[in-house]
Amino acid sequence: MKNHKNQISFPGGAYQEEDGTLVNTALRECAEEIGLMAGDVEVLGELDDFVTQVSSYIISPFVAIIPWPYKFKVNRKEIEEIIEVPISALLDMGRLRLETRIIDDEKVTSFFYPYQGRVIWGATARILNQFLDIFVRAAEAVG
Repeated sequence: MKNHKNQISFPGGAYQEEDGTLVNTALRECAEEIGLMAGDVEVLGELDDFVTQVSSYIISPFVAIIPWPYKFKVNRKEIEEIIEVPISALLDMGRLRLETRIIDDEKVTSFFYPYQGRVIWGATARILNQFLDIFVRAAEAVG
């Protein structure tokens, strides 16, 4: 990774022709980076595409459920560690920090989710924000 080293992110990487689909790319990258096997994953859906502000990469995030607890296997060539953050910590609005800036004449809101001395920011935080919005609306609909 040239552009996004040392950042907190979800497993992911570039689409390869043999993947066939973007969901297969996501599953392959999860297996390569954290040892999450495709057969253990139930894909629930896809979030909106996100464009990274620094490198203009297009990220196509997927949401899935997996068995818990799961025995992840960290690929040290790809990642340093796995950080597990409970949804309740992400929903703690007292922790969430927002910054709004004008970038290329467009108002852009950045999200910062601090947790145990780390800060989730950038595209990962924007993806989390969309996921959490959907999560909260679904929880409210269920009652």
